[in-house]
Amino acid sequence: MTDAHEPYDESSYEPGRRRGRKRRSLPGCLAVLVALAVIVGGFYFVVTWGIDKIGDQFSSAADYGGPGHGKVRFQVHPGDTATQIGRNLKAAGVVASVDAFIDAANANPDSSSIQAGYFSLKKEMAAEDVVTILVDPSNLVKDTVTIPEGLRVVDTVAILAAKTKYSKADFEKVLKDPSQLGLPDYAEGNPEGYLFPATYDFGPDATPTSMLTAMVDRWRQAADDADLEQAAADLGYTPQELMTVASLVQAEGRGDDMPKIARVIYNRLEIDPNPSAGFLQVDASVNYALGRSAVAVLTQEEIDSVADSPYNTYTQKGLPPAPIESPGDDAIAAAAHPADGPWFFYVTTNLRTGETKFTDSYEEFLRFKDELKQYCETQSDRC
Repeated sequence: MTDAHEPYDESSYEPGRRRGRKRRSLPGCLAVLVALAVIVGGFYFVVTWGIDKIGDQFSSAADYGGPGHGKVRFQVHPGDTATQIGRNLKAAGVVASVDAFIDAANANPDSSSIQAGYFSLKKEMAAEDVVTILVDPSNLVKDTVTIPEGLRVVDTVAILAAKTKYSKADFEKVLKDPSQLGLPDYAEGNPEGYLFPATYDFGPDATPTSMLTAMVDRWRQAADDADLEQAAADLGYTPQELMTVASLVQAEGRGDDMPKIARVIYNRLEIDPNPSAGFLQVDASVNYALGRSAVAVLTQEEIDSVADSPYNTYTQKGLPPAPIESPGDDAIAAAAHPADGPWFFYVTTNLRTGETKFTDSYEEFLRFKDELKQYCETQSDRC
């Protein structure tokens, strides 16, 4: 079916106006021209062309009547106008005419909210059906991937491989050359901690490189929101060190406790209250050295097995050399803006509720540890 309105004249379009569906009778003079076209063959093309163009002014926009056939992956580009969408739809063989799409869009009050992205359509669809699909964001063709807070790179890659068409090897290949991801210079090429935990909608053209880059871009947004670099300077740390603190906070705390845990970490790094000064003794970091996710209680044997690791905060003073996992917004904000307080110790005494107790007394700290031990023996199998 041809588009009786091409080339499309945007100046003649009136928003909100629906064209009639029945062709009106042509004036008597046009009937005479038809007769002349038959008799005067030399003028046939000129005369009939004129009739078609004049007749268009009294006809409805060309439209397909059926549900369509086949498959068309159609993209709405950022900034596309309704007219441009209509032209692209016609060029793809989805609608019969630009006017039909414009009419259908004007009739649908949700058409102004059409989102950029990819949609699954068919050839030769009714324009009204096309608009119905485009206005519903649930029809966007995408892979929705949720990356929770506190995951290591290896865990993040596993989720990406499970939720997209790419394999772990595809993502690992990109990570072997992390310079293409936009990591900050202070990350020193290590993506650990910088693949930001969030929900992502990846279009069908997304690649492992673009997905991982999007995650680093989202981290940068969180860092800017927390004013990370200035906060690090104010606290006397490098941005990389602040990100490492944020990762420890993410692993060890939740909610309102996060700024207090950040303060404990800074206090243990900066103040010498007891023989353990400078040793953070953060179990999550030792678990990272062991190559596993967090376990509530470490054994001495486990700690000793990685005694030489720079991530063993029981045997090595100071911060680990890099983040141990990806912190979210709250953990980054807590590391950038820690609470004020004298605490040197904390113990999560209830793993179900996350109840965490803080103190600057070593004796009280030992009592808190006994509470955790009793909890593990009587109420939990997570220890």
